Amino acid sequence: MLSNIRIVLINTFHPGNVGAIARAMKNMGLTNLYLVDPNDYPSEDATSRAAGAVDVLEHATIVPTLAEAIGDCSLVIGTSARHRTFQLPIMSARECAEQVVREADNSNIAILFGRETMGLLNEEMAQCNRQVYIDANDEYPVLNISQAVQIIAYEVWMAHQQRDKQPQELPEYPQKQELDLFYEHLEETLYGINFIIRNHPGKVLDKLKRFFNRSRPEKQELGILRGVLAAVQREAGLTEGNSHEVKRRQAERTEQDDKAE
Repeated sequence: MLSNIRIVLINTFHPGNVGAIARAMKNMGLTNLYLVDPNDYPSEDATSRAAGAVDVLEHATIVPTLAEAIGDCSLVIGTSARHRTFQLPIMSARECAEQVVREADNSNIAILFGRETMGLLNEEMAQCNRQVYIDANDEYPVLNISQAVQIIAYEVWMAHQQRDKQPQELPEYPQKQELDLFYEHLEETLYGINFIIRNHPGKVLDKLKRFFNRSRPEKQELGILRGVLAAVQREAGLTEGNSHEVKRRQAERTEQDDKAE
């Protein structure tokens, strides 16, 4: 189960932190490390700081984008001590660990950590279902990234040790890449029926994505939503079979709008 929990580091600057994180993970039974566009890796500094956890580094997955790191995950949790302009459900480290352990038997789970200097960007947090924070002294709540990983990993280990060994009946949630396909379908439909004007899209799609990320529709529910979108497209003459026609019409409308302006 622990192997389904991945620690995802985004654009880490100091390779020594990567080594220290590998060590922190192995201390707590976690071995699945993803590095998104690391600044300096592989590195002798990372290897020396990893000590007896070099195997975690050797098996780390290096990818250029966050989408590739979380595409097959059904739950994505971003670490941040800051309140964001859009609000995700916020959990403490302990609550996070309890949920992760409940769901990791049958699903891949990602816990994201941002850059040493600025943490996760808003657009990266927007890819998450939940936000986790580490309670600390208000006068100085800033943790080194390896310390933050150590605390989260410890809570995961403790939740794993204390969990009910009986299998739990949990809903099946879609993977992140399945949600992304739904968002593409939703966008195509809303443009196709002129609910959103291409020249003036506003924030509707962003708000809808945040809503669905936050609410986490189950896999069956997502299938129903896709069916609703397909029916809307069919009734509006915008079925997938003539999606090229849809795009042509949208391009014509955009050109007409440009001329009108």
